[in-house]
Amino acid sequence: MDLLFTMLVPLIMAAVALYGMARRVDVYDALVQGAGDGLGVLVKIVPPLVGLLTAVYMLRASGVLELASGVLAPVLGLLGIPAETAPLLLVRPVSGSAALGVGAELISAFGPDSLVGRTAAVMLGSTETTFYTIAVYFGAAGIVKTRYAIPAALCADLAGFMASAWAVRVIFYRS
Repeated sequence: MDLLFTMLVPLIMAAVALYGMARRVDVYDALVQGAGDGLGVLVKIVPPLVGLLTAVYMLRASGVLELASGVLAPVLGLLGIPAETAPLLLVRPVSGSAALGVGAELISAFGPDSLVGRTAAVMLGSTETTFYTIAVYFGAAGIVKTRYAIPAALCADLAGFMASAWAVRVIFYRS
């Protein structure tokens, strides 16, 4: 059984190549053309990604995230979200790698079995990097006006953050 799972991807690739050959498709040419199209998409999405990552690192280095976390702490308490996770809430919609860094800092500071550590872990798995995703997919499709996509996605992120905090409290800290 382990051999089957080890060979699954090569078997799928071979099956696709054989299917293409049976349909009289030049498989190598199709592969090269697809790779070229993929590089074209990469060229379109790299500039927005560089801008997003630069902005995130500037915010972290300047201390703006810590200041915003202090301002948001009372509101987060009312929503049932641990106030210590505020930097994660601010960074997660923008950058997955920065959010992983913040999550790792929270887990190392508070411990993996703490309310904050568990909530941070669930938040990382339950929410999306909204601006990154919009930059990649809308940029690749050439969409300039996002209209309601960003507000709707940010509302979904907030719901994910609240649901994460609620789920951790219900599962691990039920009285």
